[in-house]
Amino acid sequence: MGYVNKIPLNRIGYDFIPAEYLKEGRDEYYFRYQQQKSDKTYRNLTAEEIQILEANANESTNWNDVLVTDKFLPNQIKRSKFYGLVRIGDMEEVYLEYRDIRLACGIYNSHIISCDLGDCIALHQVRYIAHFIIGNEVILLNVNEMETSSSAKFGNGILKDGDKEESRIYLEVCNENGNRRVLPFDGMQAADVYLWTRNRQDKVLQDRFFEMTNKCFTAERGFYSEIGDRTVIKNSHTIKNVKIGSDAYIKGVNKLKNVTVNSTSEAYTQIGEGCELVNGIIGYGCRVFYGVKAVRFILSSYSQLKYGARLINSFLGDNSTISCCEVLNSLIFPAHEQHHNNSFLCASLIMGQSNMAAGATVGSNHNSRGADGEIIAGRGFWPGLCVSLKHNSRFASYSLIVKGDFQHEMDVRIPFSLISNDVKNDQLVIVPGYWFMYNMYALMRNTNKFLSRDKRQFKNQYFEYDILAPDTINELFDSLKEIRSAVDLALSKVSEGNGISAESWLNGSSGPALEVLLQNTEFSKRKVVLLKPKESYVLFKKLIRYYAVCQVLELVSPDDFDRELMHNSLSVSERVSFVNVGGQLMPSHKMESLLEDIRSGEVATWKDVHAQYRTLSGEYLQDKLQHALISLAEVTERKSNTWDLDFWYELFDEALETKKWICDEIRKTREKDYSNPFRMMVYNSPEEMDEVVGKLSDNSFINLQDEELRIFKEKLLRFSTVLK
Repeated sequence: MGYVNKIPLNRIGYDFIPAEYLKEGRDEYYFRYQQQKSDKTYRNLTAEEIQILEANANESTNWNDVLVTDKFLPNQIKRSKFYGLVRIGDMEEVYLEYRDIRLACGIYNSHIISCDLGDCIALHQVRYIAHFIIGNEVILLNVNEMETSSSAKFGNGILKDGDKEESRIYLEVCNENGNRRVLPFDGMQAADVYLWTRNRQDKVLQDRFFEMTNKCFTAERGFYSEIGDRTVIKNSHTIKNVKIGSDAYIKGVNKLKNVTVNSTSEAYTQIGEGCELVNGIIGYGCRVFYGVKAVRFILSSYSQLKYGARLINSFLGDNSTISCCEVLNSLIFPAHEQHHNNSFLCASLIMGQSNMAAGATVGSNHNSRGADGEIIAGRGFWPGLCVSLKHNSRFASYSLIVKGDFQHEMDVRIPFSLISNDVKNDQLVIVPGYWFMYNMYALMRNTNKFLSRDKRQFKNQYFEYDILAPDTINELFDSLKEIRSAVDLALSKVSEGNGISAESWLNGSSGPALEVLLQNTEFSKRKVVLLKPKESYVLFKKLIRYYAVCQVLELVSPDDFDRELMHNSLSVSERVSFVNVGGQLMPSHKMESLLEDIRSGEVATWKDVHAQYRTLSGEYLQDKLQHALISLAEVTERKSNTWDLDFWYELFDEALETKKWICDEIRKTREKDYSNPFRMMVYNSPEEMDEVVGKLSDNSFINLQDEELRIFKEKLLRFSTVLK
């Protein structure tokens, strides 16, 4: 337990760093002076100024250690106590206004221990503040306790001199047993966490990640907490060991402890009432308010925690929102949405652009033998209402799961699928391509939604939001093989199937009726039924061709088309795999090359790693184009040096028809909401419905799709003109 010690009053504010941790030739202010970036000249108080201060009910154990500038106004300091070395910046006869707050500049009713106070600040009722560096034009109002320890780490997973290893802060992501844990640090990205949590058997790589993190920081003690310029903190209880950027707004918090809050005037962060945030790092432009509890966490830029959310031992990617629910031991890539009080996410790797519905419980380990299960879900993961999943499970991109208790482990490898639990017939049912067939509006709207919500000021990584991208296209190719294999097996079981190949059955309108079953999809003895195999097989091939044309139109100049794509062989003959590394897609061989450079020390710091992300992002679009062309050769079974005029004309015609079909389906799927009588029955008239939900003709997304179709036609026309 702690002890209450008696120390002479004249030592209050001094001996911040225990003597045994002070390096030779340094005093306790060594790092403080480095942190305080002001070049101001300070002076001692005059006798007259001290007299005015004491007349205003101020006191100090040593007025000689209260330093001020030549722009000092002693009458703006009242009923306050000063201990240790306190330096006060320029003062003016003004007040600071923030929203509806108007406070006179100066220091009032406050207890200040060894702090640097910036220019023109307003400190009112700060009952205890020790070892802080306060920026300019800062407002502190009605704060109970602000303190800093000499071993402050500000949310980073490091140790200071004299700390015990067991006190180190880890993020125990992806698995509850802690064996995928990482060290958090300011500036950490989802990609960093992903690379670190994989390849745990590679001790050299794991040691390098650990060393790189420790090298970012010094183990020496003596750093002060910081509050940046124009930040406002009011009506709060405990703020300890924090680094808070400029222009932040913090009100009514219960506790901020061992936390870095990144904030600038262009991307300011707000933290609101009832929050308790401990051992964490908050990115730029974040919003955290209304009873949030977060412990051992990283909240990436432009993300939100609100309405009682609990985020523990987890990493939340950029542009995400979690409210009213509990998330534990998870790594979540950018653009995640989870809004409902009764949803639960635990021990999971969610690869972004995801949405958790009410009642979804993803990650409960209580139905296994230990707390060591995991769930991995590709981007676009959408578990529906009241879905319960069992560890270990894995899902391809854009998996939509229907309400139900899934009592067995699953490995669903086909993207864009609807996954349902047929309780009556005791079987798992998979509908490939469901999104395209039945809910095009929601599927295509997501891309626009994620793009519009990506507010990052500095886009270090290229986040892929397109539904058809190298990762999903590769999954489509794998799915084609899996569907063919399943049909082959089904044909072998019926007498009418003799002599019929899976390819001809899938592409033909005739053939025996088949029950097509998937293998190794669920860890159970019951059937896994594949519905609509013909429709999905034809659709997937068409989508691959459409993807290739889209990349050509987007990334190749019409003037270069003939030279680059007509009658030329591709430089690479095989389609490569891509990895989703924190929302950034990169060819797997390039990721492996990066890891090898980390192992060897050629990439020696996290700054170097992040520079590699930028380099790979710059190369991505060309990698994507190359992938698209190789995919085109593979799906059409034609080498690129045979792509003649007729080949491209046919492709362009099909692509235009596909684009029209997508636009039509977007409109049709939304129109259903206007024609369904059960949707309409809560309105007195169509006019009232239009007022409440908006007119279909005014739907901005549908109108945008019409505009995109027009542009698509124009691009095709330009390319067709070149071909002629």
